[in-house]
Amino acid sequence: MKLQILKPASLFILIASCSNPAENSFQKAVESINAENLASHVAVLGSDEYEGRKPFSKGEDKTVNYLAAQMERIGLEPGFGDSYFQDVEMAEITSFMDKPAIVKSDNKDLLLFFPDDIAIISKKTSDIIEIENSEMIFAGFGIVAPEYNWDDYENIDVKGKTVVVFVNDPGLYTDDENLFKGKTMTYYGRWTYKIEEAERQGAKGILIIHETLGAGYPYDIPRKSALNSNFYLAEDANAESNLMFNGWVSAKTGENFFESFGMNVDSLRTLSCTKDFAGFPLNSNISLKISNIWEYNTSRNVVGLIRGNKKPEECIVYSAHWDHFGIGEAENGDSIYNGAVDNGTSLAWMLEIAEAYKKLGIPPARSIVIMAPTAEEQGLLGSKWYTQHPVIPVEKTLACINNDMLLPIGRMKDVMVTGFGQSELDNLVEEVALKQDRYIYPDPNPHTGMYFRSDHFSFAQQGVPSLFIRGNCDSREFGKEWAAEQEKDYINNRYHRPADNYYPETWDFSGIVEDAQMAFEIGYRLCNLKEFPKWNESSEFKSLRD
Repeated sequence: MKLQILKPASLFILIASCSNPAENSFQKAVESINAENLASHVAVLGSDEYEGRKPFSKGEDKTVNYLAAQMERIGLEPGFGDSYFQDVEMAEITSFMDKPAIVKSDNKDLLLFFPDDIAIISKKTSDIIEIENSEMIFAGFGIVAPEYNWDDYENIDVKGKTVVVFVNDPGLYTDDENLFKGKTMTYYGRWTYKIEEAERQGAKGILIIHETLGAGYPYDIPRKSALNSNFYLAEDANAESNLMFNGWVSAKTGENFFESFGMNVDSLRTLSCTKDFAGFPLNSNISLKISNIWEYNTSRNVVGLIRGNKKPEECIVYSAHWDHFGIGEAENGDSIYNGAVDNGTSLAWMLEIAEAYKKLGIPPARSIVIMAPTAEEQGLLGSKWYTQHPVIPVEKTLACINNDMLLPIGRMKDVMVTGFGQSELDNLVEEVALKQDRYIYPDPNPHTGMYFRSDHFSFAQQGVPSLFIRGNCDSREFGKEWAAEQEKDYINNRYHRPADNYYPETWDFSGIVEDAQMAFEIGYRLCNLKEFPKWNESSEFKSLRD
């Protein structure tokens, strides 16, 4: 082989191409994300000392101060002048019933005991909410969706009455992929929508019949929610509304409920999935008495900022909620709901990403917002408030990259995309996944509506393309079946329970390291895009950005 002698100019080009400072800096930033740092954050945030990180508690003070201190250490600019804190005015309301609800019909009286049969809450700041003989109306799935030519409230008047509806939407319970989105839940299937619609219709109350497949979790979750205090934005609590209460009826109680009217719940659900379904009175009424204890107080979002060096007026947001359920009903002698996975692991993910950006040396082209919102568990309240009062306007926000419940079970082959198909961001995920020898995997359980259940959804509602991605379904070492068993074990035994603790002996953060490195690179690439990413034509959020 003939030796090639390089001229000085050619030699310079070769050296420059092999030692691009920006490329080297980027790679060092990626490699700075490590398991030890992730574990150290979770060990603190998931400890008993933080008392389950409930808003309005000593646990909140410790949590937000820890996060602000970490942001300052990393070198993030405070999001709000000289403060990392954004005040979020909220009301905390605890509802309970010391007597059963009574459903009276021509056939018999049915007693529904709180909270095992019926999980009731009220957002009214009144000592006593007393409902006497409220007429009950069955409204199918409780959906008004013009784009699907669907109206469960057509030809029924529910003003001042109590609505009974099924959870999820009709697509889940049929084999028709053209009915709504088939087995993928739309927002119409989410329980929050059903309450909103019942309120718009003027109902006095709404009861949702629980069903584990449709809800995505067992009845124990809304049961515990009714036992704990619930939070609302102060402007929403006790706002002018006819809706006095909302809640869930357990699946078993729902069966008994409809049997008392001579109906079969499965047959009625099937009927409700047809377009010719019409709501109807149940020829019954309900009476119940709710006692409320409440207080107004201020919680805090924690926000740090890295200003871009070319387009600082535009940004990418990384988010992970800091709150959990505090101290509540004891299980196996433990009453602290530590939330180590939900959402300690994601807070650690977010802080490591922030630290990687600072290790770039030169700031990215666009600004990076690092946000830990409050009260996600209570209906995405902190992120909702932030999108209404952002550091950088939402119309100047390219994307939100959010995470929630990152399971520390090792490296994964997949990148599970919750809300797959919503936006062009999926293409960027696929490119970065290939670099890690991973593949995109649409959420295998889209019927649970996870796209509507974490803080990225607040941004989507404002038209901002949003990602919720994590390795979850295909373990590099043990495969898909094992990974599914791990997730099922978490949901059934630790999710929203005191057992969601930090287990240093068994946890493997290596997969979360890769997830953080991926999210960092996706954000870095977004910083350098010429155009904003777009929603796909089929997305229900496209018109909001347009």
